Amino acid sequence: MADRALARKVLETEAAAILALVDRLDDRFDGAVQLLRQCKGRVIVTGMGKSGLICRKIAATLTSTGTAAFFLHPAEAIHGDLGVIQTDDVVVALSYSGETAELVHLLETIRRLGARLVAITGNPRSSLAEAADVALDCSVAEEACPMNLVPTASTTAALAIGDALAMTLLVEKGFRQEDFANLHPGGKLGKRLMRVEALMHAGKDCPVVRADARMRDVIYEMSSKKLGMTCVVDLDDKTLLGIITDGDLRRRMERGGEILELTAGDVMSRSPVSVGRVTLAAEALHIMEQRKITSIVVVDGDPRRVVGVVHVHNLWRTELF
Repeated sequence: MADRALARKVLETEAAAILALVDRLDDRFDGAVQLLRQCKGRVIVTGMGKSGLICRKIAATLTSTGTAAFFLHPAEAIHGDLGVIQTDDVVVALSYSGETAELVHLLETIRRLGARLVAITGNPRSSLAEAADVALDCSVAEEACPMNLVPTASTTAALAIGDALAMTLLVEKGFRQEDFANLHPGGKLGKRLMRVEALMHAGKDCPVVRADARMRDVIYEMSSKKLGMTCVVDLDDKTLLGIITDGDLRRRMERGGEILELTAGDVMSRSPVSVGRVTLAAEALHIMEQRKITSIVVVDGDPRRVVGVVHVHNLWRTELF
């Protein structure tokens, strides 16, 4: 029970450290956001030790939400890597004491180059804070460490400040779901936000016939494209008129008569289900499940011009199921 009590104390201390930051959100935070938003170069995040690990996470979060950022190790910077800092950059420096030697050594170069500096520190009167264009206070009443030594609450507070900056920038820049999907094509989140235009069979791979096409040509198109269906379009602008599926062919053949003498327009199902090219793949999958269909036509504009077809197999590969 003693261990559990300590764990509870750790969580309470770190939660309190974050909540204490709320009342410190003022013009300085707004200024930091504006510096980052107006940055014409890169955002360079730097810090030593455990602060450096937090900096890597902040840089990764900024990059994944539309703000070009990377981590610079301050010790390596003063041993040859200072050349990465350019005039148009904004440096975000994290040091709880504000007196970390490796960071202090960077200040002269940052100022000489004219780069802007945002400090995240627990000491508003430190060398780092005084040299910064904007200094954000991430001080904590105590660390979660029982000895009040190991950086715990302080690193958690700094990480929370970094997240607050990144999320505010995300909104300020108008970052959208599709932007996130484009930056995360291989991740689970990116797959959830994938658009049908990235999955559809388009161009020569899209099954399309004219309304006056003979059924021999229709069957050939369906067989060669291997989607179990074909779109039927207007000759002039590829406006969607209907679709023909394997099921349509079977039902027509059950009625008797010479099917090969018919045209696509005679057999097609009119007013088929369709989606726009920017429809989420997950939404398209939901429609297909509700309608009990295996393919859905992707259209663009009004009238609906056929641009592709998405098959349920394409959605299986995205691991949406």
